[in-house]
Amino acid sequence: MSNKMTAFSGVQPTGNLHLGNYLGALKHFVSLQKKMECIYCIVDLHAITTFQKPEALKSNILETTAGFIASGLDHEKSIIFNQSSVSGHAELAWILNCVSRVGWLNRMTQFKDKAGSDKEKASVGLYIYPNLMAADILLYKATHVPVGADQKQHIELSRDIALKFNNDFNAKNFFPLPEPLIPKKISRIMSLRDGLKKMSKSEESDYSRINLKDEADEIVKKIKKAKTDSKPIPSDEKELMKRPEALNLLTIYSDLTNKSINDVLKDMAGKDFSHLKTNLSEMLVEKICPIGKEIKKMLGDSIFLKEILKKGREKANIRAEENLKKIRDIVGLI
Repeated sequence: MSNKMTAFSGVQPTGNLHLGNYLGALKHFVSLQKKMECIYCIVDLHAITTFQKPEALKSNILETTAGFIASGLDHEKSIIFNQSSVSGHAELAWILNCVSRVGWLNRMTQFKDKAGSDKEKASVGLYIYPNLMAADILLYKATHVPVGADQKQHIELSRDIALKFNNDFNAKNFFPLPEPLIPKKISRIMSLRDGLKKMSKSEESDYSRINLKDEADEIVKKIKKAKTDSKPIPSDEKELMKRPEALNLLTIYSDLTNKSINDVLKDMAGKDFSHLKTNLSEMLVEKICPIGKEIKKMLGDSIFLKEILKKGREKANIRAEENLKKIRDIVGLI
């Protein structure tokens, strides 16, 4: 692999991947691997910033791997591995901890969101994980990072750390300054029960999300029960923006049909939501059920999944060690 046009992205192994993960990330990962060298990582070290049951974590790593492959990622073309299996991530993270500044981390809004009101009880790992994220990216000298808009601040931090490292050690342009790759049309998929909340595995009601392993009848039932309002589908996008649940269902429909919201509104304006829900259910069953079937099939063959991770680790480790040798020398480590 060369350093030219390399994309890196990671997904936490929280288990039970859902429609938001697919439309918001995995679908774009698949298209990206046709354009540049891609490294896709199951970031298990990030996952343990909050306590994980060990057996559940192991299972979730394999399930996330299965979700990658079932969604269309090619493990022969892209490097797919779990983060903890390449020790260079942790080593570089420590070096970058010593480059990054406390003030930079204090500005990270996601720590404030995740730690909540009682920051004193949050783990140190949760506080410094943006430095580990920078290490994930810079270890492979990635030039691009496919992320959602909510992660842009972390890429900016990675750029600041890379620039400071280059300047501190007089290593001009050693680390490239990674560019956030935010698709022009990226779907922010919201809860089916509350259009103001992101679709999430952590939400108590299973009716809030479409899981990638859901059966056809479950998908149909969840869309049927999805929250809407009493008005018909509007013709105007400005009006739609004031109706979060309607916007969410039409966004999902738009993404599955590869049509703009405006084009969808032209087709659907004036119709009631039962019409949209029927069409949406059919499309989701057609798209999601084959993915879910493949995930379940692969989960029955853990040896196959572990072999994918092993081969990915070997490929990633070659590149990581090559860069780490240079980094150790630059820093003055023997």
